Amino acid sequence: MDYKTSGVDIEAGYKSVELMKQYVKTTVRPEMMGGLGGFSGAFSAEAFKNMEHPMLLSGTDGVGTKLKLAFLMNKNDTVGIDCVAMCVNDVACAGGEPLFFLDYIACGKNYPEKIADIVKGVAEGCRQAGAALIGGETAEMPGFYPVDEYDLAGFAVGVVDKKDMITGEDLQEGDVLVGLASSGVHSNGFSLVRKVFDMTPESLDTYYEELDGKLGDVLLAPTKIYVKAMKAIKDAGVKVRACSHITGGGFYENVPRMLKDGVVAQIEKDSYPVPPIFRLMQKKGNIDEHMMYNTYNMGIGMVLAVRPEDVETTMKAAREAGEYPYRIGKIVSGTKGVELV
Repeated sequence: MDYKTSGVDIEAGYKSVELMKQYVKTTVRPEMMGGLGGFSGAFSAEAFKNMEHPMLLSGTDGVGTKLKLAFLMNKNDTVGIDCVAMCVNDVACAGGEPLFFLDYIACGKNYPEKIADIVKGVAEGCRQAGAALIGGETAEMPGFYPVDEYDLAGFAVGVVDKKDMITGEDLQEGDVLVGLASSGVHSNGFSLVRKVFDMTPESLDTYYEELDGKLGDVLLAPTKIYVKAMKAIKDAGVKVRACSHITGGGFYENVPRMLKDGVVAQIEKDSYPVPPIFRLMQKKGNIDEHMMYNTYNMGIGMVLAVRPEDVETTMKAAREAGEYPYRIGKIVSGTKGVELV
């Protein structure tokens, strides 16, 4: 009897690390110390030594049941982007710059090529965010996960000078809400998605004219990473007053998190185009509109509150960073919350 006969292949683990090194190398930052394979990841404080009052920020999340689609489609090279996005967008939401990222992959059986494919996506997400992938863990857990399935999670650490933090404290009545378009469903609400659509390879391979693509490809589209857009807006001289990353809980749960007492975020539903996938889901699943906005991003992945005089500068900077910004509402006085009109 040995470890391999119990289901854990150490040699496969070694091979996975060797295969993923080529992707990890593409995320290196000057502050990254050492290479992949150590007991811990090291990152120099040189990145923020000149800040007046550096504040470390962190974000952690997983991909959730969106992974079930990746299993069915046998496409594992984009879910890593989702994992990074869910973490670094939270850091950016507070005005921070993501510095480094670590991932955690747990699987029923270590197939080195599959693990390397997953890490390829993680590395791509890190490149989009400008973060270094400084380490991670692959845990082979036979008997806990099916041999062809895995879970993926991670966390990011970032930094911001205290004076540049986005806290919502300066939010004022009359401030304008700017929304940055999402790339689709992102990584939330897939338990409901999997009830609306048949989760079979045939169903996911079905072409929908209204989606201009196959269902699986549209649903598996990776989550948008807004780090570069947020940096571009800051570099343009705009002080974002408040910010919300629209994740699980949609508009109704996330937008109030950016507000202070005494103000309401009033959002105009017709101020931007809602991606067809949401309309299709709502119709096919007979889902109430309130539930849709309480579950999904409905086409807006990040909401920013800025002064009226900063709107055009904000939108120009976002466009130049490759995003699609929309003026979607305003801040009004009232009991803290969100109104969709």
